[in-house]
Amino acid sequence: MLPLILFYVFGTILVAAALAVIVARNPVYSALCLVLCFVTSAGLWLLIEAEFLAIVLVLVYVGAVMVLFLFVVMMLDINLEELRSGFTRFAWLGWITAGVIVFEVAGVVVTRKLGLDVMRGPVPLLSSYSNTQELGALLYSKYAYPFEIAAMLLLVAIVAAIALTLRHRRGLKVQNISRQVAARASERVRLVKMDAERRE
Repeated sequence: MLPLILFYVFGTILVAAALAVIVARNPVYSALCLVLCFVTSAGLWLLIEAEFLAIVLVLVYVGAVMVLFLFVVMMLDINLEELRSGFTRFAWLGWITAGVIVFEVAGVVVTRKLGLDVMRGPVPLLSSYSNTQELGALLYSKYAYPFEIAAMLLLVAIVAAIALTLRHRRGLKVQNISRQVAARASERVRLVKMDAERRE
């Protein structure tokens, strides 16, 4: 009974946080809501005894990727007014995607013809079972090439996000280290001798 209650609690928080990611006006708040999505997803994975995936989700995505993404969002010079002006232009595509996802989720929940009994919990595993070992055997044997391709895509995304913060903007003052090292005191300091003046 308790796992079912926890499932509905985590599921409700996950859906609310996912909606907040989309509707939040501030991109920093949106990124923080995405962190909440990852944490609640890790809780759901713990309920199905996927401990390794849960801890990897928290350590890798929340601890590394989302922190990097949050710093990139904070460093980017985002024009929020321009971003909001083009929001409704692709609203139809978002509604179509949302409709397809809702239809797929409803199809899984309503029908039981997929070979999966959604109303029955997972079978308890033996204490000697290691989902980390099983996952590693699958990733590095059957799914080795897709795993490497996904890693390369993540690397390209991180490099592109950092490159966006290094783009040249008009009026931006940057530090020129070579000019600072080559500077001489005679070029920077000028001594002026003036006669003393007395105020009346």
